Amino acid sequence: MSDPAILLCGHGSRDVEAISEFEALAGHISRHLPERRVMHGFLEFARPTIGERLDDLRAAGARDVLAVPGMLFAAGHAKNDIPSVLNDYAARHDGFSIRYGRELAIDLKLLSAARERIATAEAEAGDTISRADTMLVVVGRGTNDPDANSNVSKVARMLWEGMGFGWTETCYSGVAQPLVADALQRVVRLGFKRIIVFPYFLFTGVLVKRIYSAADALAAEHAEVEVIKASYLNDHPLVIDSFLERLEEIPRGDNLMNCQLCKYREQIIGYEKDRGAAQVGHHHHVEGIGTDADHGHDHGHDHAHGDHRHDHE
Repeated sequence: MSDPAILLCGHGSRDVEAISEFEALAGHISRHLPERRVMHGFLEFARPTIGERLDDLRAAGARDVLAVPGMLFAAGHAKNDIPSVLNDYAARHDGFSIRYGRELAIDLKLLSAARERIATAEAEAGDTISRADTMLVVVGRGTNDPDANSNVSKVARMLWEGMGFGWTETCYSGVAQPLVADALQRVVRLGFKRIIVFPYFLFTGVLVKRIYSAADALAAEHAEVEVIKASYLNDHPLVIDSFLERLEEIPRGDNLMNCQLCKYREQIIGYEKDRGAAQVGHHHHVEGIGTDADHGHDHGHDHAHGDHRHDHE
């Protein structure tokens, strides 16, 4: 029996660079697993969609697929939207098996990759300012799932203590508080000589570019403080290793998500109404509609969709 095919499930973005980086990641994984068929698909905006890629795999003769979410933390997309697409597809195609892996989560490899990204930004800026005089600002996507949001705070704390910075602040690009601009205005008052802004994201996109713009605005407003921007994780070798590990977990049955603090399974404070919510996707209206390159203009955001407060893990 041939090895299972592999499907990387991305969130999708209007930003062409973000899509290119995700495609590059799929290429890295394919080169590490030359004997396997590796494909990628997107939940929204970009094409191919997850469903289209499953069609491609099935047409190529695949009957067993290992699917992993291309996301750092598990919120609505990883917990509900992607599984909804996968389960619906499997239910409509007898004899076609899809086994779903877990998100990257808090992982020592990813923390090491984050440390390297931050250290590289420091080295490029020069060593004239000590870490004790430096504020580290870690920016997460922001979701309406407190479990995912709290993971960003844990990452920030571990980087702060592990690297010896003077202080850290956790903020988010949207949905969760504090937002980036508000957090930067607050931390600049603390008197640190240097502020490092680090987007804890896998790939670029509208949100990462917005974070960097906020950092530039702070630097222009406060010339007395050195504001430097660290790179997001992207295709760091340890990120690729982490994805390969997630794929190895699936056949062993080690691919369980942490449900102890999941708002859909337990009555988390403030989210009691979400317990037991149906596993239903919410992205059909933007599935495969294209990127900014397809439409020829910049929407300036990753999610319009009215006021649905979509998760962004």
